[in-house]
Amino acid sequence: MSPDKRGAATGHPSYSLPAVNRTAIPLPEFGHLRKLTDEKGVWEHARILAPRTEHWFCTDDNARALLVVCRQPSPPAALEDLASIYLRFVLEARTGSGHFHNRRNAAGAWIDDVGSDDSQGRAWWGLGTVARMGPRHSMRLAGVDAFATCASFDSPHLRANAYATLGAAEMLLAHPNNAAAAQLLRRTSGRIADAARQKIPWPEDRLTYDNARVPEALLAAGAWLGNRRLIATGLRLLEWLVRIESSDDHFSFAPAAGWSPAEARPGFDQQPIEAEAMAAACYRAWSITSDPVWRIRAISAVQWFMGRNDSGMVLYDENTGGTSDGLMERSVNENRGAESTLAGLAALQIAAMCTTVDLGAGTN
Repeated sequence: MSPDKRGAATGHPSYSLPAVNRTAIPLPEFGHLRKLTDEKGVWEHARILAPRTEHWFCTDDNARALLVVCRQPSPPAALEDLASIYLRFVLEARTGSGHFHNRRNAAGAWIDDVGSDDSQGRAWWGLGTVARMGPRHSMRLAGVDAFATCASFDSPHLRANAYATLGAAEMLLAHPNNAAAAQLLRRTSGRIADAARQKIPWPEDRLTYDNARVPEALLAAGAWLGNRRLIATGLRLLEWLVRIESSDDHFSFAPAAGWSPAEARPGFDQQPIEAEAMAAACYRAWSITSDPVWRIRAISAVQWFMGRNDSGMVLYDENTGGTSDGLMERSVNENRGAESTLAGLAALQIAAMCTTVDLGAGTN
């Protein structure tokens, strides 16, 4: 069947990515994450594989790490111990007002009064995830207890609201009667939906970072609320994002400096968080719609880490579990910090959930 006919048969335009090949995707390897972590938390940056201790810690990355480790099925004791470290970091980041610090120095002192809005949203996402999927009962209870103060979250920023929405959705999957989480989910997803209605096809003039989290949050909220309009809006945004970030047979993501459709492509440096966010959003779309095209797209996004990208470069090192910090035009950034490494691990976790799909099936 031709690509155009496949697109028509499934209701997807012909710009959809073609069938992916059977490129091997490894299972997550946590060795580098362990190397980046000490008793306080995960260090933010690395020089190649060595933690850059002069660059300290942040709640953003420890919340990301908490999420990734909690998602790992049947984690060994060593990963449970990592989850405990990351959870303690996030809990210690709380301020008296119910917000979170973000920046912490090597001595363990907080160096800000309150962190960025994004770090607030990520903290709630991590806590919602540990409440649902924490490897120990005590961790799950701690996540639930912490969520009692989530009403303190209030942000006008799109991605911060997306992160908080995803955290509330995780909490509600485990505790459907959690009133605080339900209120948070309605408030934050409503702000995203309002922004999406006011500006079409995308609620911003430029793509910036972690773009696919925006439709993913609407999909998560819509699924929980049974709100078809939210789901439809999320799918519309995600379809547009797939189209705008596709090039031939692979994804071509917005660079770190941002990108608009009027600008030349491909753009560099491309960041691992873009690929992982796309994989996660497409997987969530598949889980809601059962449309296999979304599963294929999720795998395609994961394969960006394996060299299916604009430069043909591999970013994930299956021997160490580290992921390069960025894709450049003819090379990769060889530093493997926390954000990129966690994005690589999360992408492989998504791929593991897609293993039953026939990657040569030609679904578009």
